[in-house]
Amino acid sequence: MTPMAEVDEKQARLVTVIKDAGLGGILLATHHNIAWLTGGRSNRVDGSREAGTQRLLVTADGRRFILANAIEMPRLRNEVLGGLGFEPVEYAWLDDQDPAHAVAAARKIVGGTSPIGADWPLPDTTPSEGRVARVRALLTSAEIDRYRALGNDCGMVVGDVCRRLRPGEDEREIAATVMLALTAINARAIVLLVGSDDRIGKYRHPVPTASQWKRAVLVAVCAERDGLIACLSRIVATKEAPSDLEARTSAAASVFGRLLDATHPGTTGAQLFDAATDAYRAAGFPGEERLHHQGGATGYRAREWVAHPRSQEIVQARQAFAWNPSIRGTKIEDTALVVESRIELITSTPGWPSIEISVQGGTLLAANVLRV
Repeated sequence: MTPMAEVDEKQARLVTVIKDAGLGGILLATHHNIAWLTGGRSNRVDGSREAGTQRLLVTADGRRFILANAIEMPRLRNEVLGGLGFEPVEYAWLDDQDPAHAVAAARKIVGGTSPIGADWPLPDTTPSEGRVARVRALLTSAEIDRYRALGNDCGMVVGDVCRRLRPGEDEREIAATVMLALTAINARAIVLLVGSDDRIGKYRHPVPTASQWKRAVLVAVCAERDGLIACLSRIVATKEAPSDLEARTSAAASVFGRLLDATHPGTTGAQLFDAATDAYRAAGFPGEERLHHQGGATGYRAREWVAHPRSQEIVQARQAFAWNPSIRGTKIEDTALVVESRIELITSTPGWPSIEISVQGGTLLAANVLRV
């Protein structure tokens, strides 16, 4: 699939959304939607903002435009969106300070009185992120190829870093090493957790601190490249770590396997949460599903949605998932692709200690604890 063909396919999905919602067009500016529509291109300059430096407009009659100020337009045309068929609409950076300006520019292009949708809050627009998210979920063949490559790279580099960990290193040092390793594969950490010793059991989201690890350390990563996000966790422990760590990890792996087994097209998030609940009970840890979310769909956001008792989102035929079942002091997390009737793990670390899990009539390997 060529880059232009990928954009054409996604634009066609948006046109259907636009028509079904009675809109004249949709404005996109959030990082995740720009990356999705453009096949991995970026509009990020200021990472502290949800919206980037450009707005992309798709109209009901199937045209596409890039709206940007005079500061950004030359670079965007030459280095980011060249060859993708977006018509440029440039304006002064002073005009860009008024949030209504992009809406007025879009309305001038669209004409008529039909409302304009937007994926971030803008005056006189129809909120459309939910509609866009639903068509964003179905991966193209090109996205699947990019996802497999990203998952392979992340499994390798995170595993390499973790194999070299030794007691006495502090969590922030470990985090810095992981970030540097991800940079080498042109990825960046959007979530990076490092928890040592007692912090693993105390906190399900152990952000890195100056604590030095002595017995065990958990490294959890959500890494983004070309917009797509791969998620994985690894645990390294010494012989001084609790003797039941592997048993608890094996129990978490059984929940992971049950979630993967239940992740097939047509299943709802609520049904997946029920599967996790049953799996925890069967493993001897009832109620653990109430202590932390179990993960869910991933893609252009670390979690597009998480499974919960009221979740009505539906597994698509080509979609990515990152399940992260946890039992106090341990966790299993890897990214998987649903491709029609198959499910495949894409973030495995070659040579890492593993636990066999039964999934959809076959066997997959969940990451175990690495003892050093």
